[in-house]
Amino acid sequence: MTGHVRGRVRAAVAVAAAGVLITSCGIGDGFEGEPELSDGDVTISFNWWGADARTQMTMEAIELFEEEYPNINVEPQFADWNGYWDRLATTTAAGEMPDVTQFDQLYLAAYADRGALVDLGRVDEFLDTSQIPPEVLESGEVNDGLYAVPTGGTANGILVNTTLFEEYGVPLPDFDTWDWDEMIDTAAQLSEASGGEVHGLSPWVSDSFSVTVWARQHGNELFNDEGELVLEADVLAAYWERMLEFIDRGAAPSVAEVSETKGLPLDQGDLVTQKTAMGFIPAGQFSTFQAATPDAELMLADWPTDEDTQEGYQYLKPSMYWSMSSTTKHPAECALLIDFLINDPRVGSIFGLDRGEPGNPAFKEAIEPQLDDSERRALEFTEQIQQEVGPQPPIVPAGASDVDPMLGRYNDQVLFGELSPQEAAEGILDELNDAIRANG
Repeated sequence: MTGHVRGRVRAAVAVAAAGVLITSCGIGDGFEGEPELSDGDVTISFNWWGADARTQMTMEAIELFEEEYPNINVEPQFADWNGYWDRLATTTAAGEMPDVTQFDQLYLAAYADRGALVDLGRVDEFLDTSQIPPEVLESGEVNDGLYAVPTGGTANGILVNTTLFEEYGVPLPDFDTWDWDEMIDTAAQLSEASGGEVHGLSPWVSDSFSVTVWARQHGNELFNDEGELVLEADVLAAYWERMLEFIDRGAAPSVAEVSETKGLPLDQGDLVTQKTAMGFIPAGQFSTFQAATPDAELMLADWPTDEDTQEGYQYLKPSMYWSMSSTTKHPAECALLIDFLINDPRVGSIFGLDRGEPGNPAFKEAIEPQLDDSERRALEFTEQIQQEVGPQPPIVPAGASDVDPMLGRYNDQVLFGELSPQEAAEGILDELNDAIRANG
């Protein structure tokens, strides 16, 4: 928010899921006319997911906001990821959706399409989004309206344990030019050099982020702007065929070994226990991996490519969003809170990289002095990738919010030989299409 607008606002304040089902009773008619700040005391609810550390950070940011706007009381609500979306669906259906909510891309369209969220363009007097890069901000758009403001974005990268490469005498590839064959050859070489003690690569666990990057490498997308599924079965089948190649070549652990680590927390996974030397991760998780592996030197690399790889396959996936409920009685105050969360550098200092790599450059400047080496390298990787990213992919449509667990389920069936890659690809595409049509 600009200085003069913020000044006017302060003066005015001083005077004054797994598949989401949202029923009509939880949808607000929205506010009429222009949003206005209340003259008296106001309470707004603020909802987020995360562990205790995130909750403590968020509570600190709330205290600062309440100091700046003393007539606005913020009521905190929070949960862990597993229970968050079920509770949000329940409260929304009951007409009690929190006023400001932390959102994820998987669920944004499902809520926006049903009228549960406010088009934030209606509150731009109190919410300045100009500091968020357009290529990041557009990820919060649904049907030409801005229904969420991203906290920031992250690319998809390859985590590389350079200590293991050095220990077993395997030279690092040129990550600026490497292709898929070179990745597999290098990983298999490390597996052999270690006598099977270490494998070169963790096979990917299918998720929409990774599948989207793969699809874009092949000139494809998961969805189009009309909310239709456009992912080609052959492209998805090739993704799973590549996974099986990782294993068959000895570049990745065996199916039995992979099954033993399925579902383990990050600190017990093969990358942290150093049983594998490379793996696919969101770049924003790099510092977490490095902190969990203090005796190893890690780095980030871009995905390998092939001769026919399309440019602009990488994109900045929104870490998370801030959205406003259409049932709120105080849209202006909610807009002030979102504005504060995305624009006040003090919030940037408090959050650091907890909610992803910040979209607002002022936040990056604010956190620079407090970053450790791994956090700085993660930020540098994303900034480098940002020069090469393509446009944002179309958002996950209503009905497809379960795409990640679906991908995981079919991935397991391929992994354990219950379905061929082509059968799995055709199966999930049919299932996704049915889910999207059912919500159409």
